[in-house]
Amino acid sequence: MVAIMPALKMLLPRKRSAAPPAAIPGGERIYAIGDIHGRLDLFLAMIRAIEGDDALREEARTTMILLGDLIDRGPDSAGVVAAARDWSGRRHVRVLAGNHEEMLLLALERDEAMRAFLRHGGRETVLSYPVDAAAYAEADYGEVRALLRDAIPSADLAFVRGFEDMIQIGDYLFAHAGIMPGVPLEAQRTGDLRWIREPFLSHAADHGVVVVHGHTITGDAELRHNRLGLDTGAFCTGVLTALGLEGTSRWLIQTREDAGEITVHTRSIA
Repeated sequence: MVAIMPALKMLLPRKRSAAPPAAIPGGERIYAIGDIHGRLDLFLAMIRAIEGDDALREEARTTMILLGDLIDRGPDSAGVVAAARDWSGRRHVRVLAGNHEEMLLLALERDEAMRAFLRHGGRETVLSYPVDAAAYAEADYGEVRALLRDAIPSADLAFVRGFEDMIQIGDYLFAHAGIMPGVPLEAQRTGDLRWIREPFLSHAADHGVVVVHGHTITGDAELRHNRLGLDTGAFCTGVLTALGLEGTSRWLIQTREDAGEITVHTRSIA
């Protein structure tokens, strides 16, 4: 074999070292839960599963992040909000505002927003609170707003109004829907954080962080190099998905309902 002269070696292309894997700061552990949409049964099972998983691991500063859309479409939005509020009183829980929470708060202010809210699953939210179904059926939009205002506990409203828009921890950014590619994180628009699909979903380049999001339903967790999608359509599929993060490790926890039985499934991912 002919030896390569030192000068020639300098002209050869150098191998690029692989970028280090995304990581959570040392001593921290994160659990992020996808869109719940009123599935209190799956959410309570997920809380138990996460608490059990966390207890089996080494001691860490653990944060639970709910990715938004706790309400609408499923049967017990009121129960989900109450359970999330209770959990946040016992553990370090942070909640992102989804587009459905945005619609709820706007619907309490004006008729036009109430129309959109009810059309996109808000009816189920209204009736999960102590609102008379017969009165609801006869009510116009303004009357529904009055019924809902009377029925929602002030503590629930204050809780929802306190939801965050995005959370960054280590190399991960948590946002309900995603981010606008190419826009600095500090300049992201609230509307994009809560509503975006494209061009975020098909964007293949690096965002500078790995974005963990919900909002767009997929058959299983969508695991890409630049984003991790956790909305598995709990209200219609019976599958609620959570992501565990510690250091560079990642794992999924799913609670699945089939014929009234809920099971828990955990698996490591790359």
